[in-house]
Amino acid sequence: MARLTTTASRSPRSASRFARVSAGALAAVSVAAAGCSSSAATGDHLAGGASVPPIRALAARHAPAGWHDASLLGGRAVLAFPPTMHLVAGDRGSVSAAQFSASGAYLMYLNATPKQSSETLEDWPGFRIEHLKEENAATARLIAESRGVRFLGGTGTCVIDAYVTKVKSNHYTELACFVRGQTTSSVIIAAAPTASWASASAVLMRAVAAYQVQ
Repeated sequence: MARLTTTASRSPRSASRFARVSAGALAAVSVAAAGCSSSAATGDHLAGGASVPPIRALAARHAPAGWHDASLLGGRAVLAFPPTMHLVAGDRGSVSAAQFSASGAYLMYLNATPKQSSETLEDWPGFRIEHLKEENAATARLIAESRGVRFLGGTGTCVIDAYVTKVKSNHYTELACFVRGQTTSSVIIAAAPTASWASASAVLMRAVAAYQVQ
């Protein structure tokens, strides 16, 4: 299952296909509130004082006009992403999009991956944290979780967590959801450096809200 490390190989063929727009304009996208059951409180914070938007702010919505999309699972799941991001290479069978700084560092990252292990709606919060620790994270902590999250075509369990990578001790925060549709189950990950999560989270949560499954 995909996880964010330090750098990613960018695809020139993909990068040339997408136009650039103002990140500030995208950051102004609002996320509608929904009545999901959530353990997140509006007052949750990351180290350094950055606030964490509650997962209950997720509401299934189609992507804004001008956004791009990429399919996985034979078209049975669709990842939407803003024009500031472009497709990048990822794990086999997955779809990933990212935005980079001028130096090549991650600014925002999205990934959709088919179910690959024993994860379920019920055990997803613990499963995600343990998976991070097994694969790439020196430390990982759960910040918030929510069950019964509505998606376009399905239902999910979502977590917000923060972790530090084993290599170079990079700090990332992510919104990670296990989503079950009528015929398939998959995972969508939306991540950004913890220091910039407050500014990136609105766009990332909007992308997660637009995730479509069957």
